[in-house]
Amino acid sequence: MTMDKSLKRKGRLSRSRNVLKRGERIAQLKYEDRWNDSMGAYGLPKVRVIQVVTGKKKKKKSAEEDDDKK
Repeated sequence: MTMDKSLKRKGRLSRSRNVLKRGERIAQLKYEDRWNDSMGAYGLPKVRVIQVVTGKKKKKKSAEEDDDKK
């Protein structure tokens, strides 16, 4: 039986996730200076997830195509 090509990823998701794991949320709070050591791991404040937009790669023009256009 073959695996569907949408399930084959090279070790990670290609799209951004909108839910972070608890450790990732704590790391983000520490980065934003909103975390102190007296806070517990439960009931964490919300953390905004910035979605990175990846653009399509531009094709490189070869020398032959440039000569044809001239």
